[in-house]
Amino acid sequence: MQVIIITGASDGIGAEMARQLAHQHGPQVSLVLAARNASNLETVAKQCSTWGSPTLVVPTDVTVQAQCQKLVTAALSQFGQLDALINNAGVSAQALFTDVKAEDLGWYEDLMRINLWGSMWCTHAALPHLKRSRGRLVAVSSLAGLVGVPGRTAYSATKFAMTGFFEALRTELRGSGVSVTTAYPGVVATQIRYRGLNAQGVAAGSSGLKEDKAMGVEECARLILRGMQAREREVVMSTQGKVGRYLKLLAPGWVEKMALAALKDDVKPH
Repeated sequence: MQVIIITGASDGIGAEMARQLAHQHGPQVSLVLAARNASNLETVAKQCSTWGSPTLVVPTDVTVQAQCQKLVTAALSQFGQLDALINNAGVSAQALFTDVKAEDLGWYEDLMRINLWGSMWCTHAALPHLKRSRGRLVAVSSLAGLVGVPGRTAYSATKFAMTGFFEALRTELRGSGVSVTTAYPGVVATQIRYRGLNAQGVAAGSSGLKEDKAMGVEECARLILRGMQAREREVVMSTQGKVGRYLKLLAPGWVEKMALAALKDDVKPH
């Protein structure tokens, strides 16, 4: 029996990972589903239960440290162990830095609290129990955490921070039996960018990225779970991402042009 916590499990990649785990492992995996939207979590839990997986819904706002601690406590109280934590909760943002007014800059800090601090707080609460089970940690970052993306200054900052934190933690945990897998999705066919914040810090309602080659959410979830099970260090999901991270060292100007080319024309800086 494995017990796995998934944050951001109410829809998108998190919900799909939960469904795939339940479908693949049935009663052999117990799922603890966390997000702010309790109704959506219940829907995902019912889907997972059709394959026999025990589920626990824990409505959680990862921007509140006490709720992150409560999430781990609830998992242990229900199932008695913890084998994996998938830090998937996150919010996107799209705004040129020069378009953000000084009085609106506070949402940059709010975004960091969700994408970085939420992952750190959940990880801190879970780590003693993962050490006992020699379990797995997963951080869902982004290609924007490997290459700075124009129009994504806030989002890239949070994802670069995640990359650095989990890279350092991986080294600290050498010999503990706990693996740390960082996943770097590119453009995925979910609603995260449409709910992402604009220059005023409110939901944009649209994406500034070209999405004709967006990866399906099923494929993205499958690659993350495969990386977790294999205890891979990193999961870079697209050929463009794999090439770009190395070309960044050799031809950074060319990589910047690639990043600009990913933006729709009406949101490019002028």
